[in-house]
Amino acid sequence: MNEAKKKRYTIGDILTYVFLSILTIFSVFPFYWMFVIGSNQTNAINKFPPKMVPGMNFIENALKVFEKIDFLKSVFNSFVVSGLITLSVLFFCSLAGFAFAKLQFKGRKQLFIFVIATMMVPAQLGLIPMYMIISKLGWINSLNAVIVPGMVNAFGVFWMRQYISATIPNELIDAGRVDGCSNFRLYWNVTLPSIRPAMATLGLITFMNVWNDFLWPLVVLKDKSVHTIQIALRTLNGAYYQDYAMILAGTFMATLPILVVFLLFSKQFIAGLTEGAVKS
Repeated sequence: MNEAKKKRYTIGDILTYVFLSILTIFSVFPFYWMFVIGSNQTNAINKFPPKMVPGMNFIENALKVFEKIDFLKSVFNSFVVSGLITLSVLFFCSLAGFAFAKLQFKGRKQLFIFVIATMMVPAQLGLIPMYMIISKLGWINSLNAVIVPGMVNAFGVFWMRQYISATIPNELIDAGRVDGCSNFRLYWNVTLPSIRPAMATLGLITFMNVWNDFLWPLVVLKDKSVHTIQIALRTLNGAYYQDYAMILAGTFMATLPILVVFLLFSKQFIAGLTEGAVKS
């Protein structure tokens, strides 16, 4: 009976790995296809059967990208915007999450419900009033116009509040108060070291979202010197002819930094998502 059970578990494991392998192939294929077209000529996109092997034109297409746009400057702008917004979101959202989770103050529940309710408002509805505010501040064609509005978000506050509530026991906070810790010291010295997986997860999600953001930077960043990489890639489109090989080569290069960041923080990302899923 034990042998039969062992055999059944082995088959289940095999099916699981096969299923995960198929999902991985479907997930990676668009990125691979982007590289295939980016390393061939544009006419390869219309061939049947389609090309499945990378060509020899990637460097040529990449050089075209560098000729058309200031690629490195745009990548640098995206790094500045994504990095500063990510650091700001991690600090302010974790601080607000700590306050909502562990501090007692009047109107706490109502204020938290209001924060959650803002998540149901489409971001597009705020474009016009936010543009008017940014224009009054004189931040059009400035990276401040992209950085400041994204310094905190409702999802981050909700995520950190839920995580802190589940992982930081009230007894630990009470013990810190007995030792004379202020609220900020409880946050900085007691809470932060325990919520690193959640912060890594939130940081990775925030970085990817900001890096891929297109609509708001398109509205406020008109000068080429302050273009983020997504806006710069848009200018690769021609009026009468689309060089898809060049566009996909540039898109492939613009995607690489996100992959590097994900690989660096993937362990913490998975830990943050699975924390508390298995009881010891």
